Amino acid sequence: MGQQILGRKQKISNDAWLEAMKQIEDLVPKPELDERVGQTVKDIIATTNGKKAAVAWSGGKDSLVLADVCRQAGIEDSVLVVSNLEYSAFTEWVDRNKPPKLEIINTGQDIEWLVKHPQMLFPQDSNTAAQWFHIVQHRGQAKYYKAHELDMILLGRRRADGNYVGKGSNIYTDGKGVTRFSPLADWSHEEVLAYIHYYNLVMPPIYDWKNGYLCGTHPWAARQWTGSIENGWKEVYEIEPDIVKEAAKKIPSAKEFLKGLE
Repeated sequence: MGQQILGRKQKISNDAWLEAMKQIEDLVPKPELDERVGQTVKDIIATTNGKKAAVAWSGGKDSLVLADVCRQAGIEDSVLVVSNLEYSAFTEWVDRNKPPKLEIINTGQDIEWLVKHPQMLFPQDSNTAAQWFHIVQHRGQAKYYKAHELDMILLGRRRADGNYVGKGSNIYTDGKGVTRFSPLADWSHEEVLAYIHYYNLVMPPIYDWKNGYLCGTHPWAARQWTGSIENGWKEVYEIEPDIVKEAAKKIPSAKEFLKGLE
């Protein structure tokens, strides 16, 4: 549906995302998008019928679309999982734009934790980056799932991003008994951008920062695509200098970066 100019996420430049958004009305006409939305709403209603379900909301573009579509399907409970390593601007944006029935769970990772797990700072490979997702999101989602006795949690994961959404379906249950359903699994990048455009969703500031579409929402220490630890500190410093100044009290590489600025 619609014209697709963006390929697999890992091969798309940040500039390409921005360019696609500029021409999104040509790529995905609203009637085509509304048809996709209508079918997705029906799918969510049918799949969650008789089940207790909630949305995993990260504030990222996919979860913004997911939460709004789920609202149309009658599902409004949601959870945001964070750590103590978030950007202040993102936290403030969440306070202003969070869904009405959002619960926030903090899994507690902080500077002290980062000192003990230095390999997790600015992941330079996909495996380490994936560990962040398991340590923060998966752990927090499982806690929320159990506390609220859910039957299913809905995610904004999509195949176009290279995400696992289940074998032969858009549902899977992990080893801890958490069942995850990805209603947007077959949506294109362009359809997600089109929904944000046509429905006037407010995006977090992360998408205005360097490589925003590549990095997405994340703890600052989980920032990818930096090329090196030093570049990671440089990019974080450009966004929020106080993060680096505070980290420099405990982390040598941050202290060295600041020395280089003198």
